[in-house]
Amino acid sequence: MYTIKEVADKMDISEHTIRFWAKSGFFPFIKRDKNNNRIFSENDLDWVKIVKCLRSVGTENKAIKRYIDLCIVGDSTISERYKIIQETKLKAQQQLEELKQQIALLDYKENFYENLIKNNLEDTWNPMNKQYPKNKVV
Repeated sequence: MYTIKEVADKMDISEHTIRFWAKSGFFPFIKRDKNNNRIFSENDLDWVKIVKCLRSVGTENKAIKRYIDLCIVGDSTISERYKIIQETKLKAQQQLEELKQQIALLDYKENFYENLIKNNLEDTWNPMNKQYPKNKVV
């Protein structure tokens, strides 16, 4: 069994987030100890993993709750859960493509700046250098 702090550390999520998700009903089977503190089982960690995954791609809390509720209903909802996972995966793939484009731009700029530093050049792309040339007083 794990405390909220242990779950937060283990899953790299803040304790505040774990508490919020718990209050949102994302962990339907967590228990409480004699001091009324939430305690998580290994099975509860599986719920935390899927919630973290869904949230990381921007799935709204209402949709996550729907997914959790469908899981609780059981196997009769497998098709609907499958569709949710497919849609989430597609969204994650789109985000990955956007990130790849951003990384490509950052790689380009990194190489650009490295060349400037190495060759002691002026940054001709910097709008400030275009707007206010060094030899001109504003």
